[in-house]
Amino acid sequence: MRADRLVSLVLLLRQRGRLTADTLARELEVSTRTVLRDIEALSAAGVPVYAERGRHGGFALLPGFRTELTGLNHEEALALLTAGSGRGEQVFGLGSALASAMRKVVDALPEDHRTTASDAAQRFLVEPETDLLSRRLVTEEVPGTTMVEVRRAVLAGHKLRIHYAATDQPPQWRTVDPIGLVTVRERIYLLATRAGADRTYRLSRMLAAEALTEPAQRPNRVDLNRIWRERCARFLSSGHIAALVRVDPKRREELLNTAVAVRAAEPEADGWVRLEVTFQDLRHAEWALWQLGTDAEALAPEPLRTSLRDRATALAARYGASS
Repeated sequence: MRADRLVSLVLLLRQRGRLTADTLARELEVSTRTVLRDIEALSAAGVPVYAERGRHGGFALLPGFRTELTGLNHEEALALLTAGSGRGEQVFGLGSALASAMRKVVDALPEDHRTTASDAAQRFLVEPETDLLSRRLVTEEVPGTTMVEVRRAVLAGHKLRIHYAATDQPPQWRTVDPIGLVTVRERIYLLATRAGADRTYRLSRMLAAEALTEPAQRPNRVDLNRIWRERCARFLSSGHIAALVRVDPKRREELLNTAVAVRAAEPEADGWVRLEVTFQDLRHAEWALWQLGTDAEALAPEPLRTSLRDRATALAARYGASS
């Protein structure tokens, strides 16, 4: 729809500065000829778009140009309302800000779109508190004051002082250089460095936090997705055990809930699923598979099969028929 495309064109120029017609065409998924026609239409409507000639030329808006472009189409409004309706509203302590933003989104809609978009959003449910088996999702609690201080340090680029309780260790104060925040399965992690070394901290284990005024030692630009993948790979390769497992699909989620990670999955001819699963250690793997009884089978490694067989043999002997 042309009106939506014109709004997108102006937003692209506002946010990214000078762009060529070819770049605009790729971003808007239209032809260069269509972009040129849209530029003419914007100019005729009084939007100060101007062309710069030459090798590094393109189209740009006059410096200082601002306008309120709050007209959202139905699909855009629905996407925002649906995203804001899930349990993510509490992520990073921004629940109240998200609620306020959703009110502004609804208010920005044309009158005839407000009711339609709100009603449609009610038809989508994102991440409910329980699954089909009535298992309640566990959300780790992070004190509001801690979340505010961590978020402040991350966004301001300042050092952060945290009182952290690592596993099996007494709480200690430490000063870190925050890089970013990541939320995974209802848990929030702070990616940081400490004395130049990579560190990952779970916010639920922070007893207190204080954003300092000293600038953090960190790059100006960051790829959190890449950093998270790299840290996950290092974590999984350090002291963990990988197991090849067959499992009845009815019990698959139970296995995934106890595993550290799942690297591969493929269906088998009999309807079961073959998984490559990572556990903390051999004892953890044995315990997780034992819970599933005959609905799962460890194919590898051999020490895991041996420990499960020995455990089953001992149990059978205990409950064998009395002479």
